[in-house]
Amino acid sequence: MQANEYQTLAARTIATNDTKTMCDHAMMGMVAEMGELFGLYQKVYQGHDFDEDHAKKELGDLLWMIAEYCTSMGWYLADIMTMNIEKLKARYPDGFDPEKSLHRQDGDI
Repeated sequence: MQANEYQTLAARTIATNDTKTMCDHAMMGMVAEMGELFGLYQKVYQGHDFDEDHAKKELGDLLWMIAEYCTSMGWYLADIMTMNIEKLKARYPDGFDPEKSLHRQDGDI
């Protein structure tokens, strides 16, 4: 599945057309879904087995929230993905380098 196709299909289940409400919901949802994913790792310390299938579902929910945020902003998910890869290629042209991580150039966020 392509990123923009996913975004379009995910948008079918957005509960509002109001972009401010949609943006707020997506922001809160991203944090909540990260918390749910993190909770699966925390349970390992309590003796639970790591539930890989559950983690994948929570990651899918996080992706849905990211797509909702992009939709609320009028952005295409594929464009955000491309921008991120271009940033990483410029920062780490030969792969990850701790020195380049520690000493970024001005404007490299």
